[in-house]
Amino acid sequence: MLQIKNLSITHNKDLKTLIDDFSFVLNPGDKAVIIGEEGNGKSTLLKWIYDPEIVEDYSDCSGERIIHNERLGYLPQELSDADKDKTVCEFFMESNLFSDKSPKDLNRLAAQLSLDADIYYSGQVMASLSGGEKIKVQLLRLLLDEPTVLLLDEPSNDIDLKTLEWLEDFINSFPGIVLFISHDEVLIERTANVVIHIEQVRRKTVSRCTVKRTTFAEYVSIRNANLRNQEIIALNQRREAKIQEEKFRRIYQKIESAQNNVSRQDPHSGRLLKKKMHAAKSLEHRYEREKEEMAEIPDLEEAMYIRFGGSSAIPAEKTVLDLSIDQLMCPDGTRVLAKGINLFIRGSEKVCVIGENGTGKSTLIKVIADMLLSRADLRAMYMPQNYSDIIDDRLTPVDFLSVTFDKEEQTRIRTYLGSMKYTADEMDHRIAELSGGQKAKLILLKLSMSDANVLILDEPTRNLSPLSGPVVRQALRNYPGAIISVSHDRKFMNEVCGTIYELTSNGFKKQKEE
Repeated sequence: MLQIKNLSITHNKDLKTLIDDFSFVLNPGDKAVIIGEEGNGKSTLLKWIYDPEIVEDYSDCSGERIIHNERLGYLPQELSDADKDKTVCEFFMESNLFSDKSPKDLNRLAAQLSLDADIYYSGQVMASLSGGEKIKVQLLRLLLDEPTVLLLDEPSNDIDLKTLEWLEDFINSFPGIVLFISHDEVLIERTANVVIHIEQVRRKTVSRCTVKRTTFAEYVSIRNANLRNQEIIALNQRREAKIQEEKFRRIYQKIESAQNNVSRQDPHSGRLLKKKMHAAKSLEHRYEREKEEMAEIPDLEEAMYIRFGGSSAIPAEKTVLDLSIDQLMCPDGTRVLAKGINLFIRGSEKVCVIGENGTGKSTLIKVIADMLLSRADLRAMYMPQNYSDIIDDRLTPVDFLSVTFDKEEQTRIRTYLGSMKYTADEMDHRIAELSGGQKAKLILLKLSMSDANVLILDEPTRNLSPLSGPVVRQALRNYPGAIISVSHDRKFMNEVCGTIYELTSNGFKKQKEE
């Protein structure tokens, strides 16, 4: 059993309360997903559960962590710089129980993760592994230490479809507790039986945490229905209150007018009007009490709002891309990734490139971006997988989006940032202090402000919450221009992309065409 009692977490820098007096219990067999918008403290919560000392340098935490005889295994969102420089062999050697395992045990665990047993002794540097390989190697090291609780921070990031399906099976078959963060809605729908929702309401000034023992789809359905019902009740009560207030106002004004006009020679009428005024004020107090007891209009952390290029239509006959590559080389030029790549895109096509990790998808999309960004006959914009390629972390979000830096533009930018759920403080923070999801939103906003007619997107939804993802997908689906993308997001592929190509070592295989 894993129990958290009365946990509160406050960010030291801006004194923002991320989590307030939160308690929950997880038992073996629970697969609990933590959801919430970017910057709400999901990763901080997971780190604190694993080791409170990890978050001491940037947050103030209080509460009780009861783990009894459980053994915790933690998968961070990113490898540390120190681990990136290690060989795979060195990484495994640091496991507490590696030397105690027999060859039979090592082979069994490697097979469980669809890895060759030789992986334990590989001299390959950790940083050079593909996204899927990194996840599997880290999970394999965790399993060596025989954890009963797995704490997984974004295990679905940067892994291909085949590995995603493997990860679903792995989570579902793990006999202990799994507590994980993910932005992959399909993974969440297929694995989670407990939903932990962290919200920041009242304009991000109040933390609210909800725990429901149900599937993600059922949670969203019940939550939306409850919110609709609560809103209907609250609006009806306010409508009735407004009618009552109007009646009271007319009665009050009538009595007040009569009091002003009553003759001093008619004390009986004066006393009667005084009693009526007293009764009216009593009625007013009753209305005030009823107001306090009204159902509240739902206060929730809404998903962001975004819209792409209303005037970015592109002619159907316009050639957007006519690509032919004999050999796609890895960036350092030491290895051929794929041969015989041909891709032709015309008009407002929405194309997605998929493929196994390490096949060169990001390398290819960068080649395409370099070609199209230099075209004078197109207005292309590029969202890389590595945000630092186009973002200067020293800037503020407002500065990053500014072109003219005049007052009118600054006001407009702040309005747009507000629609993306940035607070006033976050608008003036250095971008380096923002979460990955907030940076993703910032780039998407820049794209939406650009009036581009071609968007080149490398994993555009990888850092967006399960509540923001549907908003972005709908906006991209309605985008009138062309989209060339790389993604492993199955909902993005199904809802946005008309054509899907799988990149292999021998070029493209068409997987879907509308």
